[in-house]
Amino acid sequence: MSARWIEPFLEAIAAERGAAANTLAAYARDLRLAAGWLADRGADFATADRDTIEAYLIACDADGLSRATRARRLSAIKQLYRFAFEEGLRDDNPAVQIAGPGRDRRLPKSLSVPDVDRLLDAAAAHGRSPAERARNACLMQVLYATGMRVSELVSLPASAARGDPRMLLVRGKGGKERMVPLSPPARAALAEWLALRDADQDVARIAGRPQSQWLFPSHGRSGHLTRHGFYLLIKAFAVEAGVSPEAVTPHTLRHAFATHLLENGADLRSIQTLLGHADLATTEIYTHVLEARLRDLVLQHHPLARAEADLD
Repeated sequence: MSARWIEPFLEAIAAERGAAANTLAAYARDLRLAAGWLADRGADFATADRDTIEAYLIACDADGLSRATRARRLSAIKQLYRFAFEEGLRDDNPAVQIAGPGRDRRLPKSLSVPDVDRLLDAAAAHGRSPAERARNACLMQVLYATGMRVSELVSLPASAARGDPRMLLVRGKGGKERMVPLSPPARAALAEWLALRDADQDVARIAGRPQSQWLFPSHGRSGHLTRHGFYLLIKAFAVEAGVSPEAVTPHTLRHAFATHLLENGADLRSIQTLLGHADLATTEIYTHVLEARLRDLVLQHHPLARAEADLD
């Protein structure tokens, strides 16, 4: 069965592109769903033609899947067929001319500065011990100061925080590294948490327990706080801060970081670098912030705008 192509395909993109574990998991899930749909109709990746693949995409649309999800599934299929063609598993690529549905250009949800301030205060007060409260404050201060992805944040090694750094080295998607600056409050929160974390690790060492390499260690399989664990924490912070939990996720903090920087004069290229976007087009979703700022600039400083205001 050509569903067996999936594993070697995943191994290839992991080796050649350094694809992250989350990316590989998404490809695997999308391709297995497509393989299952094909198998139910007596087909597989080896025999499917363009019409069959388009029928699958129509079925995804009929199931109510979003444009973004359908675009992602088609992308996975296209890349699998490119791999199959290059490896000689097929002598054609039936997906190469299929146009995707495109992606919704919805504006990212963000938070106001007062909302973020309340979340930071709530995080610093949340926890059963001084160490937990310091960890929670550090998580939120560093996330808002850097705009990191939550997966990048929770998997930071402790070595990244040594020496009171003004910049953090972050390993992002595909293993790409970038430097992100820390604000003074984030540096202070990081130093306080690191001291308490190291003291706890010293106790573990004396007791003969293994040492953790992670900045935010946990007892789970990964050895560090998980994305889901942080997701639950940030919802608790929202409740205590009086901010709607539905409006708060780790990703909204990332959007708030970018939005607040742009509102205060940062340019898109700088935001692209800080967020770790490979393509400026990904960052351009924030142009609505620039448009509002430019409109206000014109209304405040253009002579004709001022003259019209005086007439009013």
